[in-house]
Amino acid sequence: MSDLLNSLTTELRRGTLTLAVLSQLSKPQYGYSLVQLLEKSGIVIDQSTLYPLLRRLEKQELLSSIWDTTESRPRKYYVLSDYGKEVFETLKTEWEKTSKELSLLLKGAEEDGTD
Repeated sequence: MSDLLNSLTTELRRGTLTLAVLSQLSKPQYGYSLVQLLEKSGIVIDQSTLYPLLRRLEKQELLSSIWDTTESRPRKYYVLSDYGKEVFETLKTEWEKTSKELSLLLKGAEEDGTD
Protein backbone atom coordinates (compact mmCIF):
# COMPACT_ATOMS: atom_id res chain seq x y z
CA MET A 1 0.00 0.00 0.00
CA SER A 2 1.37 3.40 -0.88
CA ASP A 3 2.34 5.98 1.73
CA LEU A 4 -0.48 8.20 0.51
CA LEU A 5 -3.06 5.45 0.90
CA ASN A 6 -1.72 4.59 4.37
CA SER A 7 -1.98 8.25 5.36
CA LEU A 8 -5.53 8.60 4.02
CA THR A 9 -6.64 5.37 5.71
CA THR A 10 -5.19 6.54 9.04
CA GLU A 11 -6.95 9.88 8.67
CA LEU A 12 -10.25 8.15 7.91
CA ARG A 13 -9.94 5.85 10.94
CA ARG A 14 -8.92 8.57 13.41
CA GLY A 15 -12.39 10.09 13.87
CA THR A 16 -14.16 6.77 13.79
CA LEU A 17 -11.97 5.41 16.60
CA THR A 18 -13.06 8.26 18.87
CA LEU A 19 -16.71 7.46 18.18
CA ALA A 20 -16.08 3.73 18.66
CA VAL A 21 -14.37 4.30 22.02
CA LEU A 22 -17.11 6.63 23.26
CA SER A 23 -19.75 4.09 22.23
CA GLN A 24 -18.30 1.51 24.62
CA LEU A 25 -18.00 3.68 27.72
CA SER A 26 -21.58 3.91 28.96
CA LYS A 27 -20.33 1.42 31.58
CA PRO A 28 -16.89 1.70 33.19
CA GLN A 29 -14.11 -0.04 31.27
CA TYR A 30 -10.36 -0.22 31.72
CA GLY A 31 -8.01 -0.06 28.76
CA TYR A 32 -7.56 -3.75 28.04
CA SER A 33 -11.26 -4.55 28.45
CA LEU A 34 -12.01 -1.74 26.01
CA VAL A 35 -9.54 -3.17 23.48
CA GLN A 36 -11.29 -6.54 23.77
CA LEU A 37 -14.78 -5.04 23.35
CA LEU A 38 -13.72 -3.15 20.25
CA GLU A 39 -11.99 -6.20 18.75
CA LYS A 40 -15.19 -8.25 19.19
CA SER A 41 -16.81 -5.72 16.85
CA GLY A 42 -13.95 -5.95 14.37
CA ILE A 43 -12.30 -2.67 15.38
CA VAL A 44 -8.62 -3.12 16.05
CA ILE A 45 -6.97 -0.44 18.16
CA ASP A 46 -3.43 -0.56 19.41
CA GLN A 47 -2.86 0.27 23.07
CA SER A 48 -0.37 2.94 22.00
CA THR A 49 -3.30 4.63 20.24
CA LEU A 50 -5.95 3.92 22.86
CA TYR A 51 -4.31 5.29 26.00
CA PRO A 52 -3.42 8.71 24.57
CA LEU A 53 -6.97 8.89 23.16
CA LEU A 54 -8.47 8.09 26.58
CA ARG A 55 -6.29 10.74 28.24
CA ARG A 56 -7.30 13.32 25.62
CA LEU A 57 -11.01 12.52 26.01
CA GLU A 58 -10.67 12.79 29.79
CA LYS A 59 -8.89 16.14 29.46
CA GLN A 60 -11.75 17.31 27.20
CA GLU A 61 -14.11 16.28 30.04
CA LEU A 62 -15.89 13.68 27.93
CA LEU A 63 -14.75 10.90 30.28
CA SER A 64 -14.24 10.55 33.98
CA SER A 65 -11.97 7.97 35.50
CA ILE A 66 -11.41 6.18 38.78
CA TRP A 67 -8.65 3.90 39.98
CA ASP A 68 -9.63 0.47 41.31
CA THR A 69 -6.96 -0.67 43.74
CA THR A 70 -8.90 -3.59 45.25
CA GLU A 71 -7.04 -6.17 43.16
CA SER A 72 -3.31 -6.88 43.03
CA ARG A 73 -2.97 -4.82 39.86
CA PRO A 74 -4.54 -1.33 40.01
CA ARG A 75 -6.74 -0.48 37.04
CA LYS A 76 -7.97 2.86 35.82
CA TYR A 77 -11.60 2.69 34.73
CA TYR A 78 -13.07 5.18 32.28
CA VAL A 79 -16.73 6.06 31.78
CA LEU A 80 -18.63 8.74 29.87
CA SER A 81 -19.28 11.91 31.84
CA ASP A 82 -22.69 13.57 31.51
CA TYR A 83 -21.11 15.96 29.00
CA GLY A 84 -19.55 12.96 27.23
CA LYS A 85 -22.97 11.32 26.91
CA GLU A 86 -24.36 14.46 25.25
CA VAL A 87 -21.39 14.74 22.90
CA PHE A 88 -21.55 11.03 22.05
CA GLU A 89 -25.25 11.22 21.15
CA THR A 90 -24.60 14.25 18.93
CA LEU A 91 -21.62 12.58 17.23
CA LYS A 92 -23.59 9.37 16.77
CA THR A 93 -26.42 11.25 15.06
CA GLU A 94 -23.94 13.11 12.85
CA TRP A 95 -22.14 9.84 11.98
CA GLU A 96 -25.41 8.15 11.02
CA LYS A 97 -26.40 11.11 8.82
CA THR A 98 -22.98 11.36 7.17
CA SER A 99 -22.73 7.60 6.72
CA LYS A 100 -26.12 7.49 5.01
CA GLU A 101 -25.19 10.38 2.70
CA LEU A 102 -21.81 8.89 1.87
CA SER A 103 -23.37 5.50 1.21
CA LEU A 104 -25.71 7.09 -1.31
CA LEU A 105 -22.79 8.86 -3.00
CA LEU A 106 -20.75 5.67 -3.20
CA LYS A 107 -23.72 3.70 -4.51
CA GLY A 108 -24.20 6.37 -7.18
CA ALA A 109 -20.53 6.09 -8.14
CA GLU A 110 -20.90 2.33 -8.56
CA GLU A 111 -24.00 2.74 -10.72
CA ASP A 112 -22.18 5.33 -12.86
CA GLY A 113 -19.25 2.97 -13.25
CA THR A 114 -16.93 5.52 -11.66
CA ASP A 115 -15.88 3.49 -8.63
